[in-house]
Amino acid sequence: MVRFKNKTALVTGGTSGIGRATCLRLAAEGARVAVLGRNVKEGKDVVKAIKTAGGKADFYRCDLAQQAQITRTMHQLLADYGHLDVLVSNAAMMTYKPLLELDLKDWDTVLSVNLRAFAQLCQLCLPAMPAGSAVVVISSVHAHQTTSGVMPYAASKGATEAVVRALSRELDIAQTRINAVAPGAVDTPMLWRNPNVQNGTEKIEGAVGRPEDIAAAVAFLASAEAAFIHGATLVVDGGRLAQL
Repeated sequence: MVRFKNKTALVTGGTSGIGRATCLRLAAEGARVAVLGRNVKEGKDVVKAIKTAGGKADFYRCDLAQQAQITRTMHQLLADYGHLDVLVSNAAMMTYKPLLELDLKDWDTVLSVNLRAFAQLCQLCLPAMPAGSAVVVISSVHAHQTTSGVMPYAASKGATEAVVRALSRELDIAQTRINAVAPGAVDTPMLWRNPNVQNGTEKIEGAVGRPEDIAAAVAFLASAEAAFIHGATLVVDGGRLAQL
């Protein structure tokens, strides 16, 4: 299956976990992939893996907490690529403190990386996205049911899904579609680094997905097969929400 032949794609947070799997999946299906992240070594490793498999990829270092850096990076990327057929906004961060212990600077950073950067990427990329293009953003089951100590993350993901619904009203479905994927527990460093998981406050019960499971959903929503899906959130959680 080669759904992205001669297409270009950008994946933020593309150096590990879901982002890495998405880069590999899109490249395997023919896309030239821009891997965006902060870790240069991991980024180069993803590019090497894609090229070794016969695909095309480039790494762009960018800190999504830095507004000016996002602008510079996107200007360079769009100058290099000319246009963008797929935008996957995946990069995110979490905090693990209750509100009364939370430094509001951390609140601002989480909302900046998880939400404002997504909006900024859309502003910068949408004018360069041709008819038939797609935006896919990674949300979370935390947008629907959450646990203690992760309020900024849950808030950012709930707002992300609201942005998807609102922006779908501003975009012509024939030009650029926008949708979200809400993963449940996925076997990534972000899951196992979570101190709430480590100390048992948040219990991982039931199925734990693979990054490739989420990448498959992203590839579907970004492809022409999903041409009639717009402003939606696809929950990919192995039934986790049904247990919460």
